[in-house]
Amino acid sequence: MPLSDKVALITGGGSGMGRVAAQSFASKGARVALFDVNTSGMQETSHGNSNIHSYTVDITSTEDVNATVAQVQSDLGDIYRVYNCAAIMPFGNLLEQDTAVIHKLMDINYGGFVNIMKATLPDMVKRGNGDFVSFASMAGIQPALLMGGYNASKAAVAMLTEVVYHENRDSGVRFACVCPPPVATPLLKQGKDTAWPKLMQEQEGSELQPIEVIEEIETSLDKGEFWVFPGKSTRMGYRMRRWLPNYTWNYIHKLEGW
Repeated sequence: MPLSDKVALITGGGSGMGRVAAQSFASKGARVALFDVNTSGMQETSHGNSNIHSYTVDITSTEDVNATVAQVQSDLGDIYRVYNCAAIMPFGNLLEQDTAVIHKLMDINYGGFVNIMKATLPDMVKRGNGDFVSFASMAGIQPALLMGGYNASKAAVAMLTEVVYHENRDSGVRFACVCPPPVATPLLKQGKDTAWPKLMQEQEGSELQPIEVIEEIETSLDKGEFWVFPGKSTRMGYRMRRWLPNYTWNYIHKLEGW
């Protein structure tokens, strides 16, 4: 569906997937609102593009999100598309990882998503149009050693998105839950700097580009498909998790050596 002259809100707009999405949507005539705590990153995203507008906001704060969404509506108009890209991705053995880090994963990846959903989706449903896109991950479908905190946060996003979709599937709003494999964004560095499972090492060099994921989302939205599995093997990974969970775990233990 054309984005020209529509308002798109993108969380995590200071880098990575959010940056590429913002620049892509703005090039198609959308008025883009970026949410991030990374003000300088948003400045880089919006540089030279008057269609991109930056809002420094902590998405873990319900009050800040509500106030800033209201400001976007006042500045730019009704929000038509929501892209929930904001996330962190530190890895680690669960019994060794700092408890505060595990909580922070849930606060940002899941709690921030809840705040954005509650602040934007009711108006979209009331109007009967718009696109609500959440970024889960294949890590939210398939758990792995050293990735438990991140796995849990993305599984929560996937589950909540699935339920809110079914509660509002006849509303006129298009929903998509995106579950990509590793994507070439700065987010991967957080994993590498903390604990890097062999499962992730095995996929190095084959990461998708952000624009590939965005194009797959557009295709799925136009087809009315809720689940978005970019890449060649993600859909099979989803099926393996559902049908052969023990086989998948045995493979992971063998690969990691424990």
